Amino acid sequence: MKDRTKNTPQVLLRRALLVLLDAAIVAFSFYFALLLRADGAVEAGWWPHNRALLYENLPWIVAVYIVCFLAGGLYSVLWKYAGERDLIRLAGMIAVPTAVVYVVNRRFIHGVLFNSANCMASVLIFLFIGGSRLAWRLFLNHPLGERMRKVPAKDPNRPVLIVGAGEAGAWAINVCKSNKEYGHAVVAVDDDPAKLNQTIHGVPVKGTLEDIPELCTRYGIHSIIIAIPTLKGSKLSHVIDLCVSTHCAVQLLSDPQLVGSGAPQQEVFRELNPADFLSREEVTLDTDKISGYLTGKTVLVTGGGGSIGSELCRQVMRFKPGKLLIFDIYENCAYELQMELQQKYGRDIPVTVLIGSIRDKKRLDEVFDTYHPTVVFHAAAHKHVPLMEVSPAEAVKNNVLGTKNLLVSASEHGVERFVQLSTDKAVNPTSVMGCTKRICEMLIQTFAGNTDMKCVAVRFGNVLGSHGSVIPLFEAQIKKGGPVTLTDPNIVRYFMTIPEAAQLVLQAGALAESGNIYVLDMGEPVRIMDLAKQLIRFYGYEPGVNMEIKIVGLRPGEKLYEELMMDEEQDKMRRTQHNKIFVASPRTIDLAEFYEQLQALEAAAAHNDEGVVRQLAAMIPTFTPTRENLKL
Repeated sequence: MKDRTKNTPQVLLRRALLVLLDAAIVAFSFYFALLLRADGAVEAGWWPHNRALLYENLPWIVAVYIVCFLAGGLYSVLWKYAGERDLIRLAGMIAVPTAVVYVVNRRFIHGVLFNSANCMASVLIFLFIGGSRLAWRLFLNHPLGERMRKVPAKDPNRPVLIVGAGEAGAWAINVCKSNKEYGHAVVAVDDDPAKLNQTIHGVPVKGTLEDIPELCTRYGIHSIIIAIPTLKGSKLSHVIDLCVSTHCAVQLLSDPQLVGSGAPQQEVFRELNPADFLSREEVTLDTDKISGYLTGKTVLVTGGGGSIGSELCRQVMRFKPGKLLIFDIYENCAYELQMELQQKYGRDIPVTVLIGSIRDKKRLDEVFDTYHPTVVFHAAAHKHVPLMEVSPAEAVKNNVLGTKNLLVSASEHGVERFVQLSTDKAVNPTSVMGCTKRICEMLIQTFAGNTDMKCVAVRFGNVLGSHGSVIPLFEAQIKKGGPVTLTDPNIVRYFMTIPEAAQLVLQAGALAESGNIYVLDMGEPVRIMDLAKQLIRFYGYEPGVNMEIKIVGLRPGEKLYEELMMDEEQDKMRRTQHNKIFVASPRTIDLAEFYEQLQALEAAAAHNDEGVVRQLAAMIPTFTPTRENLKL
C-alpha cells in the first residue's frame, strides 16, 4: 500500500499529460485533414466557412475522442511492452468517435468536406498517437532513457552460449539481440549434424552438446541458456552437469509456451533450481478418466495446505470440481493456497478452507454432513522420521487413529472414492512413521473389503521441495559456508517432483480398483552423496576443497536404502494401464485380529513410551526398530 500511495500522483500526472497530448493530436489531425482535403486552397472563398465550421465543432469532437480513449483503457496500456493487439485496440477506440462524427455531420452539420476530412483525420490520429507511444518506447530503451530511469548498467558484450539450434534456440537468440540484459549470443550447440557449422540469426552452430565445456573456454562464455524444451529426464540432467561444470551462469526457458510469441521479453529465462538436477520424463495423464471422477464433484483434500496436499488441490482445480474442500489444522498455508487459487481462477471459485484435525471425529462428521464430498484425498500425516521416533504416540494418534476416523466418517457419509497417500518407508519399516503408514495401508484394505467405498493407497518415495526434504537442508548449509552433512556416504533415495507425484496420485485415483496399493515408478534411486556434490558445484564450490562434506551417521529410524515393494508383493506386482503406476494386489488380513491389535495400539498410545513401539512391532512383523541411538 505504501508504494501504491507514493506512486499515485506521478501516475495521475503522467495520464493528465497524455490526455492533453492526445487532445492536441486530435485537434491538429482534424485541422490538417481538412487542409489536405482542401488541397491547401486556403485562399478559396469556401475555406473560411469550412474552417469556422471545424472550430465550432472541434471541442465536442475532441471530448468524444478523449472519452472513448478513457473508456477503452488507452491510458492503462504499458506501451513499453505493447504489441499488435494494443494497436488493434487503439484502432477500435478511434473507430467509435469517427463513426459518431460521421453520423452527427450527416444529420446536423452538413459540412461538405467533413466526411472525407473525418476519415483522413482518423488515420492521422492513429499514426500520431501510435507513433508518439512508439517513440517513447524507443527512447526508454535508448542508453539516455535508461540513465534517466536509473536502470543498472548492463554488459552488452557478455558472451552467451545457446544450447539448442531449433525454433526455441532461434527465439532465445532473438531475445538476446532485442534485450541486452541477457548478454550477447556468440555461439550455439546442437546434436543435429545438419545444423553443424550453420548460422542462426548470425550466430554460428559450432558443436554438439558434449562440446559445451570446450566451447565455453574457447569463446570466454559468461552464461549458458538451455533452449531445448523437449530435453527431459536423464538427458537434461547430463546437459546440466556439463553446463554446471563450466562454472558459467546457467538458465533455462521459464515457459516453453512463450517460444515464438510476441509476449513481453521479461523473465523469459529462469535460473536453475535443484529439481532440474533430477529431471524426469514428463508425465502423460489420461485426462478423460481423471475428469470422469473429479469434474463437477465435491473433493476433500486433508492436509490440503501441505506440500503434496496443496499441489493436489492445484491439480484438482484443473479438472473443474463442483467444490474443493481444503481441510488442514494449520491455517496459514491453507489460507495462502486459497489466495493463490483465487488469484488464478477468480474470487468466486468453489473452494472452501476448513480448519480441523483428523483426530477429531465429530469435526469430520460435521464436514461430511455439511458438504457431502464424494472423493477424498488423504494427505494429512506426521511424516518427519526422527521427530516421530521421539513422539511415537503422536504418530499413532495422527497417522493411524486419524486415518481410521476419516475412513469411518467417509464410509458413513457415502463417499465414493478414498485415496490414501502412503510412502516407501511403509515397506519393511525401520521407523515409527513408516510403521504407522503401513498400518494405514492395511486400514485401506480392510475398508475396501467391507464397505461400498473404493479405497486405494498410493505409495511413493521422497518428493523434491517438500517440507523437510534433503535439498533445502543442503542449500541452507551451503549458503552458510558448510559443512554439508550426510548421514552415510552410501545412502540412496528415490525422488520425484511435487507436481509429478500429485498428477500420478490423481491418475491412480482414476484406476481405483478397491483395496489395491498403487506404487509409483520412481525411476532409479539417487545416491545422496552425488546429489550433495552436484548442489555444491551448482553454487560455485568444489566438494572437499572449499566446501566440506561431513558424515554424521544414520538417524534413528533411517534406512540406507528405501524399498517400494515388500517381498511378498514382488511376484504379484503388475503394471497398470499407466506406464508409471504399478499395483500390488490386496493381501489377506485377519479382520478380527487386526482390529483387536488396533484397540491395543490405541490404548498403548495413551502414553508416549516404548509400549507404543512394542505394539507397532506386534502388528507389523517386518518392522525393525532402530532406536538404539535415540536421545530422549
